[in-house]
Amino acid sequence: MNKIIYGLIALFVVSGCQKIILDEDQATGDKAENFDYLWQQCRDRYAFFDIKNVDWDEVYAEYRPQVRPDMGEVEFFDLCFDMLLELRDGHVNLISPFNVAKYEFELTGAENYNRRLIRDNYLSDKHMITGPFLHDTLANQQVGYVRYASFSNNIAAFDIDFVLQRFKNTKGIILDVRSNPGGSIGNMFTLLSRFADEKREIYSSQIKSGPGPNQFSEVQTAYATPGGSFQYTDGKVVLLVNRGCYSATSFFTVGMRALPQVLVMGDTTGGGLGAPNGGQLPNGWLYRLSVTRTITPEGDNFENGVPPDVYVALDSVDIVSGRDTMIEAAVDYILD
Repeated sequence: MNKIIYGLIALFVVSGCQKIILDEDQATGDKAENFDYLWQQCRDRYAFFDIKNVDWDEVYAEYRPQVRPDMGEVEFFDLCFDMLLELRDGHVNLISPFNVAKYEFELTGAENYNRRLIRDNYLSDKHMITGPFLHDTLANQQVGYVRYASFSNNIAAFDIDFVLQRFKNTKGIILDVRSNPGGSIGNMFTLLSRFADEKREIYSSQIKSGPGPNQFSEVQTAYATPGGSFQYTDGKVVLLVNRGCYSATSFFTVGMRALPQVLVMGDTTGGGLGAPNGGQLPNGWLYRLSVTRTITPEGDNFENGVPPDVYVALDSVDIVSGRDTMIEAAVDYILD
């Protein structure tokens, strides 16, 4: 059991998602019982069957006949996860002592991020690293560039104060969160608060509370609220995103879209706007599901990805010539 728990902890450190609640171990290896338990937990708690266009009863009819009492552990694990893959959800996992399985959301679109390209062509030898932020100036110091790679990296007040103070007299900031897989929702709100001009509703959430398709808890509303010693609200802000942006990064994108000085540029994010939670199968394996849904004030559910305001992709010709198409477009917008 310790191997399972350690694997779960490692998974949550990497993905930066919310805490999991474990059911008591019923200590049975019966394949049919474990399969039915997993399917039922998904039916009762998973929040996005409509968005994913998945009929869960049809999924049961397809996979349940494949369960055999004499199946090996690996074969049974693969069958269970094949069923979960029908959801196409990066917050859905199955964890055993021998495997941690997940849907690779980041492979569903072009990468649109090249770290070496940026290092070789946009960062000076005197670029700075302050806490989790890598930053430098572009376009003859008229534009600030800030790279934040993961919301798992904690944001101290000094760090963000220093970065924003450095760029307070620029025409704008490029905030690059491409391929940021998510992390702490607390860090998300901390960073968002430094760009908020006033309290603004950004989304509402509900927890799936039963087997019925419309069984959800009461609505909880989230806001972008100014925080910290000062906010960057006078200059333009371009948020660069791609399909590798997930979970807390998608929440951040939703929040930034609501701010008047912000333009979201790049590709649709990877989504992941359902908070994950889970439990334990009778055989001791762990599972994780998206158990909440998130709706914007306009009524949009962006679980499959938050669209940018302006679509821009890396161009292969630009890459050869040492240009990041998305950074170039962001600079042009800020200087216009």
